[in-house]
Amino acid sequence: MTGILNPATEETIAEVEAAGVEETDAAVARAKEAFPGWRAVAPTDRARLLRRLATLVEEHGEELARLESRNVGKPIQGARGEIGMVAQVFHYYAGAVDKHFGETIPVAGGVDLTFREPLGVVGLIVPWNFPLNIASWKLGPALACGNTLVLKPAELTPLSALRLGELALEAGIPEGVVNILPGKGSVVGTRLVEHPDVAKIGFTGSTEVGQEVMRGAAGTIKRVTLELGGKSANVVFADADLERAAAAAPYAVFDNAGQDCCARSRILVEASVYDRFADLLVEATRSVKVGDPEEDATEMGPLVSAAHRAKVASFVDGEPLFRGEAPEGKGFWYPATLVEARPDDRIAREEVFGPVAALIPFADEAEAIRIANDSEYGLSGSIWTENGGRALRAARAIETGVLSINSNSSVRPSTPFGGFKRSGFGRELGMHGLAGYSEIKNVFYSTEG
Repeated sequence: MTGILNPATEETIAEVEAAGVEETDAAVARAKEAFPGWRAVAPTDRARLLRRLATLVEEHGEELARLESRNVGKPIQGARGEIGMVAQVFHYYAGAVDKHFGETIPVAGGVDLTFREPLGVVGLIVPWNFPLNIASWKLGPALACGNTLVLKPAELTPLSALRLGELALEAGIPEGVVNILPGKGSVVGTRLVEHPDVAKIGFTGSTEVGQEVMRGAAGTIKRVTLELGGKSANVVFADADLERAAAAAPYAVFDNAGQDCCARSRILVEASVYDRFADLLVEATRSVKVGDPEEDATEMGPLVSAAHRAKVASFVDGEPLFRGEAPEGKGFWYPATLVEARPDDRIAREEVFGPVAALIPFADEAEAIRIANDSEYGLSGSIWTENGGRALRAARAIETGVLSINSNSSVRPSTPFGGFKRSGFGRELGMHGLAGYSEIKNVFYSTEG
C-alpha cells in the first residue's frame, strides 16, 4: 500500500494499493476484451454516455475539487475551475463523436473512401500537477474514437482518477472500457509502453521520461503522443499595457505553485521599460495570497512533495529580486520568487517547475525572438504589445506550439494544445486531439463492370 499525502499538512489522507506487472496485464486484457463491444456502440449512444459522464463530473464537482485540492495542494478555487474544464472536455468530445469524418476522394474507375478507425487499447499516463484535467484530455478523444483504455495516474496523486473510474461506470460506460491503474511509472508505465496489446501511449510528463517512453514504444512500433516539459517566454514590449501585463504575469508562473509545463517562467522585458515593469511585477507578486488551499481566498498552495521543494530551491542562488512569504510549519511550502537573470543562466534554461520566475531584458524585437527561441523547449508563451504587426511577426517567429497575445491563457477544450522541439509532439484537445486516437483506413471501391 502507498500512503497518499496532503502536501499542505503532510498528513496521510488515503492508502492506495500499487499495481504491478500482473495487474497491468490483467487490465490490458480487460480493455482488449471490451474493445469490440465499445467500438460497435453507435456514435449517438457513445456520445450519450460521454455526456452522462460530463454531467456526473458537474454533479460531483465540489467533491472532485476537494479531492484534487487535498491530494495536490492546489487552491480550491483553481481546483473548481479545473473540474469545470474536465466536464467541458467530455461535453466537447461527446459532440465530436459523430463529426470525426472520413473523406471521398475522386479517382478513376470507382470511389475512394477513407475511414477513421479506433486503434484498440490505448495506455494513458498522466502527471501529478493536473491529475484529472490532463486525464480528461486523453480519455475524451480516446473514448470518442471508440478505443478502450488503461489510465495510469501519477503515483503521488491517484485519487481523483480513481473516483472518475467509478463515475464512468455510473454513467453506463461498460466495464473494461475504462481501467484506472495506480502504481509506479517504472512498473505500470513501463509495462504499458512495452505491452504488445497496447496500440498507443498518450503521455504527459517530463522530457526525460518522454524519451524513455519513445524508446520503449519502438519495440512494438507503438504510436505515441508526448506532451513534455516547457520553459515558456512571456515577452513584454515597451509599447504594451505594462500595468495589465505585470498584473497578469504572476499568475502565469505561480498558478499551481509554478508546477505547470505552460508556466511562463522566462519574463523577457524590453530594456527601456525594464525597471518600471520590474517594480510593477514585484508589487503584483507581493499580493499573491499563499496559504491553506481549502480557503477560497488562497491563490497559491504548497509544492507537491519535500523532494520537489528541494529541487526547486536548488535553482535560486544569492539574493533574488523578490522573495515572498510562505507559511511556516507543516507543508511543502516555497515562496513566490523573482530572479534577475541572463539568458544563459541555469534558471533561465532549465524547467524549475516551481514558483520561480526569471526576468531578462532585451534590446529590440530581434533580440526578444532570439532569446525566446534559445531554448530546447517550445510549449507555450505570451507576447504583450499594442503593435498588431509586431504581435503577428513575433507569433510566427517564436518556436512554440501555443502562444497568446496580450494574454497568458493557453488551454481551451476546442483548440489544439502541444509543443515544438523537446516539448513533445502530437496535439491534444480540439478536433486535432482525435487524430492521435484514430487510424486512417483507405478503401477503393471499383465501379467498373
